[in-house]
Amino acid sequence: MLDLIPSLGAWLPRLAHQPFAVATIVSATGSVPRPVGTSMIVTESGSVLGSLSGGCVEGAVVALAQEAMDDGGTRRQAFGFSAADAFAAGLTCGGRLDIHVEPVPADDDAPLRTALHLLAGFGADEPVALVRRLDSRGGTAVVVPDPAAIHGSALDQAGVDSGSRLRVEALVRSGGTGVVKVDPPGGCPPDWNPDHAPDGDAAAILVEARLAPPRMLVFGANDFGAALVPAARLLGYHVTLVDARPAFTSQPRFAAADEVVTDWPHRYLAEESSAGRLDNRTVVAVLSHDPKFDLPLLETALALDLAYVGAMGSRRSHLQRVDHLLAAGVRPERIAELHSPIGLDLGAVTPAEVAVSITAELLASRNRAARCIPLRDSSGPIHRQPAPGQPRTATPQEIAWT
Repeated sequence: MLDLIPSLGAWLPRLAHQPFAVATIVSATGSVPRPVGTSMIVTESGSVLGSLSGGCVEGAVVALAQEAMDDGGTRRQAFGFSAADAFAAGLTCGGRLDIHVEPVPADDDAPLRTALHLLAGFGADEPVALVRRLDSRGGTAVVVPDPAAIHGSALDQAGVDSGSRLRVEALVRSGGTGVVKVDPPGGCPPDWNPDHAPDGDAAAILVEARLAPPRMLVFGANDFGAALVPAARLLGYHVTLVDARPAFTSQPRFAAADEVVTDWPHRYLAEESSAGRLDNRTVVAVLSHDPKFDLPLLETALALDLAYVGAMGSRRSHLQRVDHLLAAGVRPERIAELHSPIGLDLGAVTPAEVAVSITAELLASRNRAARCIPLRDSSGPIHRQPAPGQPRTATPQEIAWT
């Protein structure tokens, strides 16, 4: 549902005083184009907001939504690919989607309608979570404005049972998306596994949460920095460009950055860390290619718990950096985590090509299972789904970059 936030404000008048249905992906396996939590709204008149598969199953889902609005009951339907029935509604990419369809009556007090009105007030990048209990006869929907500080009352309102509470809370706090099965009435038998429980009409908790965008700090106001800034923003990063030279940071070509800072790189990084504005999702790209900036900056960066630290330069420059860092007392295992020379070996030459190389390595480092080979030479799902509890989902922009 969070994927619809940018369009909800304009759509709310269409939904006023009329029934509609919300179709949501609650399970995704194999090669599928969109992840769990992706939603589509269907109005009584047949208008549609959003997409679940890029066109493969939308027509069948609209029909399910109309049926749900007619009788007031929820629906759950699986869509996959069958070579024997290739022209039926299904996924030609070979994966499987399970779609939950919930009708929302014209009653203005319906929980999901109220949640949509609240979600419409959030910006595209603001932290927010939606916790929904999915039952066969309709469920609950609670908007959590600060996922990192979720409290018990929100979970109570969402109908989260005591057996599922810790799993739901962990997903929300981490900014993750997933479905948590509700413990069966009367408690769980000794061999009961919620991840392998049959779907049927059993209740489940759908969690969709996002934290503030992760940060990318680009050090170096040069041609490579100018190319990397917009590429990083496409991947959803809040991008800060940092350079100590005001004559460079004042250039208009860096206007795409969310922030431009004129300061010594290592000092800025240390101050941001002390202020608590960095976390284990933060990315540092050192592009200044000047030892007086790079070396103290890398000493500072490698002492922090960051997602990725990369530095531009030749292999000779890298060896010189390693010698300096070792002499400065940086542990060898920390130096081994440095991505230097930065980027994947794509034969990149121009700044734009180098930006692709860097973002490709960044995506590969976030998905440690990635093998970084052409898709035509690989096997298995093309659109990999995040592991349960993993606090991120792939965006269409990321798929375009891979």
